Amino acid sequence: MGIKTVAEYVQFYVGLGMEGSISLSSFARNEKLVLKHKLENSNIPREQVLHGLELLDELLREVGTSGEQAVITKYT
Repeated sequence: MGIKTVAEYVQFYVGLGMEGSISLSSFARNEKLVLKHKLENSNIPREQVLHGLELLDELLREVGTSGEQAVITKYT
């Protein structure tokens, strides 16, 4: 898995140009679903997927506490 930090997830989201069409929290929840699916059905090392899930949980907590725009500003 290529993303190793919360900042990289936010930068990935911004780089996709999704800010106008999907919220950061929705993006993070969708990414969690993808990773959970990979955890069940993929040959990717389990530790990498679990780390990604932890990062997304951290991101969602931060968005809940500080707000999406504050998080985007912090990491970009």
